[in-house]
Amino acid sequence: MIHQAQLQIQCNGRGTYNITREVEQIVKDSGIEVGICHVFTHHTSASLTLCENADPAVRRDLETFMSRLIPDGDPIYEHSMEGPDDMPAHIRAILTNMDLTLPVTQGLCARGTWQGIYLWEHRTGKQRRSVTVTVQGEAR
Repeated sequence: MIHQAQLQIQCNGRGTYNITREVEQIVKDSGIEVGICHVFTHHTSASLTLCENADPAVRRDLETFMSRLIPDGDPIYEHSMEGPDDMPAHIRAILTNMDLTLPVTQGLCARGTWQGIYLWEHRTGKQRRSVTVTVQGEAR
């Protein structure tokens, strides 16, 4: 059995957006008890990550690290059509992946205790992001 649904996430700029509840609801609605949940973002300047969900400092530290590693407006970038955060956003997305695959066990994503599913927006301005969640496996 396969179930697929689309999420629309409004982002207010660079940072992480917790989409765990929304993904879990899609898995629950699918009726699939055992299988795989694939989460995919349709963008080249946003990514998905499975990350610490208890302490927001972890995600802030990741953002600080990325800012140091891939600074906005660096003159080495040739591509800057949409501003100084354009190419850095593409690099960040490639390094952090545009999809996640999680096991489904007992009708839920089998995550670790401290793991949450996050859309990581890499642009500094407001964006509307699309995410497709596909659940495949055996139904109840």
